[in-house]
Order: sequence, then C-alpha cells, then structure tokens
Amino acid sequence: MKHLLLKFGVIFTLIIALASCEEDFSTVDTDIIGINFSTPDTIMDVTAYSRALNGVQTNDLLAYQLGIYNDPVYGQTQSHFLGQVAMVNPDPTFPNDTLSPQIERVVLYIPYFSNSTTSDDETTFTLDSIYGNTPMRISAYESNYLLRNLDPDEDFEQLQQYFSNQGDEFDPEMGELLAQLDDFVASDQQQQLIFESTGDTLTFDPGLMMELPIDFFQEKVYDREGQPELLTNNNFTEFFRGLYLKVQETQSGDNLFIFNDEDITLTMYFSSETTTLDENGNQETDDDGDIVRVLGDFDMDFSGINVNVFESDVPAGIAAQVNNPNTTEGEETLYVKGNEGIVTMIDLFGGDMNGNGIDDLEDLRTDDWIINEANLIFYVDQSRVPGGAKEPERLIVYETKNNRVLADYSVDLTSGNDAINAITSHLGRLERGSDNIGDFYKIRITTHLSNLINRDSLNVPLAVIVSHNVSQIDFQDLRNPIEVDASDPSNIITLDNLPNTSILSPEGTVLHGNRSTNLDKRLRLQIFYTVPE
Repeated sequence: MKHLLLKFGVIFTLIIALASCEEDFSTVDTDIIGINFSTPDTIMDVTAYSRALNGVQTNDLLAYQLGIYNDPVYGQTQSHFLGQVAMVNPDPTFPNDTLSPQIERVVLYIPYFSNSTTSDDETTFTLDSIYGNTPMRISAYESNYLLRNLDPDEDFEQLQQYFSNQGDEFDPEMGELLAQLDDFVASDQQQQLIFESTGDTLTFDPGLMMELPIDFFQEKVYDREGQPELLTNNNFTEFFRGLYLKVQETQSGDNLFIFNDEDITLTMYFSSETTTLDENGNQETDDDGDIVRVLGDFDMDFSGINVNVFESDVPAGIAAQVNNPNTTEGEETLYVKGNEGIVTMIDLFGGDMNGNGIDDLEDLRTDDWIINEANLIFYVDQSRVPGGAKEPERLIVYETKNNRVLADYSVDLTSGNDAINAITSHLGRLERGSDNIGDFYKIRITTHLSNLINRDSLNVPLAVIVSHNVSQIDFQDLRNPIEVDASDPSNIITLDNLPNTSILSPEGTVLHGNRSTNLDKRLRLQIFYTVPE
C-alpha cells in the first residue's frame, strides 16, 4: 500500500506541474506528454577509469563464501573462511562419569541457501548461491590467531576490522589439521547422522558437513568442564581461537558457495547410560539386554568474529591498468569485479565541452534545464567478455565522498520487487542479446543530476561496482582508501567504502570507457531535458 500511495503522489504532482506550466515551457527534441525518451537531447563527456581495491573489510558481512571461482577475464579467486567459535551455553555440565559417557561425533555443519518443496512426503531442495560443481579440497585447521573485538591500535576504543588480504597474517597461525574433504561438491540431498549406540538418526538440510576428531574436542572442551576456559565465551575464544577453512583446487573448474554464518553449527554429540530405572531398580536395558544409552549434545556456533580471505590471480595486464590508470583523461577500457575487486570511478563534470571557459556543470546551472531523464549507458566489451551465466546481472553506483547511494535509489518504485528485479528503474539489469551475451547496463541518474543542477548539490565522483544484491546497501571499509581527486589540496576526496554485497559477488565484467575506440559505445552522459521559454 505504501508503494501505491507513493506512486499516486508522484503522478498527481506531475499532473499539477504540467497543468500549471503548460504555457511556460517548451521541450527540446522530446515531448514530455507521452514520454518516450529514445534519442537524448544532449550527450556530455565524462571521465572514467578503474582502480584495484587492495583489501576490503570482510568481518561483519551479510553472508560469507567458501570455494574457488574462475573468471574468464580476471582469473581465479580462492575464498577461505576464518571463524571464531563460541559456546551457545557457556559453563556447561556434561554427563557425570558414573553414567559412562563418551563422545560419539563432532560435526561442523554449514547449510546452503536453498528452497524446498514437498510432494508425496518427499522433500526436494533447490540450491541457491552455488557456483560450479568441480570437486575441490576443503581443509579445516585449528586457528591460533586471536580475533579481537577492539582495536589495540585505537586504544581499544574502536571495533577491530579484518580484511580480505590478511591471509599472510592468518596463515602462519594455522594450528593442527583437524579434517579434510578431498573431493567436495555441493549436493542438494539431505544428510543423516546415524548413532548406533543410541538408535538415533538426525536429518539435515543440504549443506557442508565435516566430522572433526573426537580426541581433539575431548581435550579441548569435554575434559575442561568446570574450568575457567569454559566459564565465559571471552575465556573460551582466548583458549580455542577458532577454525580456519582453507580451499585448494584439485581439478580445474568452479566450486563456490555463499552461506549465512549465523546458521553454522559445531556440535559435539555424546552418549551416556540412561538414569531411568526398571521395576527392579536397575538401569533400563534394550531388547539385547544392553543398558540403554541416550544421546546428548553440546552446541557451539560462529556468532563471534568471522573473516573471508581472498587469494586472487588477476592477469598482469589488467593489474597494471587498474593500479596506474589515467585519472585525468579517463580510459578506453573499464573494469569492474566483485570480492576484493575492482571499482570504476566516474567524474560527470569538470570539463569544458563548448570551450567557453566555464565548467560544464556551471553551464547547465545557468541554463535552468528541467531534467526529464539522465542515463549512463555502460556497454559490455564483448571482445573481452564471452557472455553467459558468468556475467554479473547488476551494477551499483554510489557517491565516493559520502559513501551513499544516489538520490535515484530512494525514489525507485521497484524497490519492493524481489532482489533480482529491485531498483531496476535506477540500476538497470544487464540487457542481453538473443545469444544471451550481455550488451549494456543502463544506470538512470535523473534525480541525482537534477539535484546537481537545480539544488547545487555537491558534485563528487561516482563509484560503480558489481553487486550481488542491490537491495542491500550496507557499506564496508577499504583497507587502503583510494584518493579520487587531489586537484584541490584543501578538498581531497577519497573512496574508503564499498557496498557489502559487492564483496559477496565473485563475478566481473569489462566495459567500454569514455575513450573507447568504438565511438558508438563510449561511456557518456545522456540527458533529456526541458527548457523554459
């Protein structure tokens, strides 16, 4: 209902505006009544180039990933996971020794994102956020690296941040190898744990399941009942600092999945003899005369600090371009990639197209244009990108200095749609040809440009990057902020954030820049406008 009211308000305002201004304005090349913007009234030059991010904050993500992704342009990225283990219920009490307790299994379980349907008492699962099915190796190590809540370099007054390129700090602190899956492939089948000693069977939705060594957790957890290490989670995370899941390619191909760290469980299952007595005062027995054993469990989770570590192998030619771009004139080719990634910077104004000695934006402000529509069209460089499923479906644009989305985001009436179709008036989905090869992305920035011209909003460079879900716009910090514009030493602009969901996307693409040799596909600013008479 809220969206309908908003839409009605916009239409009503437009009708009133047209009625009151009908005789005061004329249109240039377009007819605002029966709008069909196809040929822009003017096309303005922009400056665009790409920069490598070199470390992104990967604690406090909306979700995490584990696996290997091979991009046809950007090469291979391996995503590892370092997780801090916490007790669901600190200061536990395990079965008394007189009941003959024993640990049955210790199981790490990471469920996949999935949807289920049930028919004739049979449940079928459809997996989501899974990339590829080539077998790979997953190794689980004890981590000896202490993940701190507070930053000692900031006098313990600010939260500690962890970044995607800290593998060289985490790897030397790997402890014992606890378990290894040599040919892991995600399956859409449920899994079962069968406990013969108790007769219990536990069923789990599709997910990664790895059994860890009983002896390790016997010493690390079970035998420490009542000791300070298990008294609080602060003590526990100091003593048992976490698990480090490392991936390794065994066959060439993709195998990566995205998961919710809130759903991970690390469970120690134990059994003990029943305390229930029969009519003779003896412990109950089963049909074979054996004393009945009952199953118990001790749950641990990953509600503490978790970090993704990325290892990327970007081709040397691309790396050279994104580490030393032409920030003054822009580039022929633009690169965008998720994960640790590559971002494209765009300066909408700053030039003098008509040579009158006045900045283009100031020219527009004196013209008093009413902006009907403004677009940035990003054409895919099809000579570099093979097309198909590995092309990212969405790009997101945001302001560098303020680290926020544009005003067009807030007025997009498609915001209530499902994630893949949300905010499509502003951030258009990839337009594909009949051959399924990506053609272009249309980013509409009408409100943003109107604010620049008519409200004297601050003109700062824009950033464009891949997004896994444009409906989510939380931001993460960069380890190495990027200086965007140092032309005025008193007002240096830096890019120090990127959208959280950009980190979740392993995909990338290549776009035509503002200096592309293909003139028809150069990145430019399209403007449709109305002028006062």
